[in-house]
Amino acid sequence: MMFDLYQPSEEHEEIRAAVRNVVEKKIAPFAAEVDADSRYPQEAHDALVETDFFAAHIPEEYGGMGADALAVAIIIEEVARGCVSSSLIPAVNKLGSMPVQLGGSEEIKKKYFPSVAAGEAGFSYGLSEREAGSDTASMKTRAERDGDDWILNGVKTWITNAGVSEYYTVMAVTDPDGARGRNISAFVVEKSDEGFTFGEKERKLGIKGSPTRELLFDNVRLPGDRIVGEPGEGLKIALRTLDHTRVTIAAQAVGVAQGALDYALAYVKDRQQFGKSIADNQAIQFTLADMGMKLEAARQLTYTAAAKSERGDDDLTYFGAAAKAFASDAAMEITTDAVQLLGGAGYVVDHPVERMMRDAKITQIYEGTNQIQRMVMGRKLLA
Repeated sequence: MMFDLYQPSEEHEEIRAAVRNVVEKKIAPFAAEVDADSRYPQEAHDALVETDFFAAHIPEEYGGMGADALAVAIIIEEVARGCVSSSLIPAVNKLGSMPVQLGGSEEIKKKYFPSVAAGEAGFSYGLSEREAGSDTASMKTRAERDGDDWILNGVKTWITNAGVSEYYTVMAVTDPDGARGRNISAFVVEKSDEGFTFGEKERKLGIKGSPTRELLFDNVRLPGDRIVGEPGEGLKIALRTLDHTRVTIAAQAVGVAQGALDYALAYVKDRQQFGKSIADNQAIQFTLADMGMKLEAARQLTYTAAAKSERGDDDLTYFGAAAKAFASDAAMEITTDAVQLLGGAGYVVDHPVERMMRDAKITQIYEGTNQIQRMVMGRKLLA
């Protein structure tokens, strides 16, 4: 599917309408319950599988929908508009499988992609460690050769949908004496691998429906054909992955911001004070205007970054970081303003904007904090 730099095609808008319909009927009605109970949004999972939006990015030759980067961004945006936790299902499936798509052999793609495309298995991403968050090259997880196999030991932290996904792309040091950052390799680990277990679920501020757990590796034996790319290419593949998937976080931010603005608009039109709708007050209108302006700027930057992701443009690194940072900052501001517009009502769980505000916060943090995004952009500008 082809698209203009800024304007989604008719096919993209058809995808948006289809996803919005699914979200309104089968995902959004469960969002509050998912948040309150901190449970996985199985209803959303099933609905996304049923409609082929579970992992729409998987290429057609492996049984997937073959959706382009903008289509995937729109899917994530629309799901996040109703439930951010649920939007992590398609987002993380792209994140986890993108290293395989970018650097994996044809054999490893054929082995794992069909089941993900069919919705039979999810794919998570194991890069971060507690002492190696933004400084990924300092990771301690190790994979040592043993004949044709590799023996994996260590811990990965903050892993989204851990325990739910069947497959995990995991980065590990394979040459402890090698050059820093060039001594890391990527592997696919399967949930059923002996010695692979999970930590307890993290208790979080938001995205409570998406389980976040540690990955624990205790002498996990991986066949030689589980490596993604060549030994030593892991971090390069991981960072290339983030160039593409930061666009999905931007889309997630745009979605939750849109959901908050939609709810706030409806509320201020209906809310009466001093004998008139509070929407008639100029102060309210100015706040709404700023919210709408920031949201549309974030959306356009996100779609531009998605177009660059699809084409593989040389400046994707800059635009991916810019979209992620700008959209997530905007989402935090917009959801906070939405809570403010509802006053006391915005602070209680009877209205979804308090959940949206909590959920929006994570978009400024994961897949690289916004401070890291600014470092990335600054270096690109100075290059």
